[in-house]
Formats: sequence, structure tokens, C-alpha cells
Amino acid sequence: MLKETEAAAQMLRMQLQLVPAAGPGDLDGAFLKITREHADAVILLPSPMLYAEHKRIVELAAISRLPAMYAAREFVEDGGLMSYGASQQNLFRHAAMYVDKILKGANPADLPVEQPTKLEFVFNLKTAKELGLVIPRDFLLLADDLIE
Repeated sequence: MLKETEAAAQMLRMQLQLVPAAGPGDLDGAFLKITREHADAVILLPSPMLYAEHKRIVELAAISRLPAMYAAREFVEDGGLMSYGASQQNLFRHAAMYVDKILKGANPADLPVEQPTKLEFVFNLKTAKELGLVIPRDFLLLADDLIE
């Protein structure tokens, strides 16, 4: 995903700066660095650690007054600006179907590896307003879900 993000940033002539956070203890320092570097926005790539800390990350982005894009709607439901990614609920539901098949005797090695087939774009209108962002109507029409 990082390579694809870098390619998209280059195509859009945007400067992308990677600020790693290997664990929860790195988050405050990462946001401090992002703020010191005068970033215009933040994009968080998917990570189990980041997902587990989503409420804290949303709070750090709000304190830093940075628009942020996430990979899961839960960030947006907790006050993040926007997300684009696979629905966690659909992934868990699909995983449950696999578990059911295995418990009924299916050999896990015989089950196909699947990728999410639907990505969702979720946008938080309240957060946009708090950040002073004016969002074009055409952009909002792209959203699968708007949170007010």
C-alpha cells in the first residue's frame, strides 16, 4: 500500500513524508513531528496497532487540527474526517463463514483466499466544519455514508 500511496502522491505532485509509529508509545511523537513539519493532512495506512488506537489517533489529529484519512469507518465514527477501505463488519462476517465451513469439516487449505470486493468511502461533515473545510457537493456525492 505504501508504494501505491507514494505513486499517487507523485502523480498528484504532492510531497509525501513517512512518519512511522511502531507502537502506541510512538503516536504522540509522530503527531508532534507531523505538526512541526507543517503537514497539510495525514493519511494513515492500515495497521492492527493503528486500528486498536483509533480513538486516540482521531483525538491527536483533532488536537493538531489536521484533516486525516483512514482505512476504516470506525475512525470517522469517532470524529475522524474520512475513510476509504474495506468494511470491517463485512470482513468479520466473511471470516465467520470461513470458520463455520472449517468447523463443519472443510480443509482450510482447500478454501480460496479472498480479497474484499467492496470498499466504502465514509465522510464526517461535522469534522470538516470544525476544521473549517469547504467540501464540494460533488465530492460528498461520492461518499457511501455521510456522518453528521
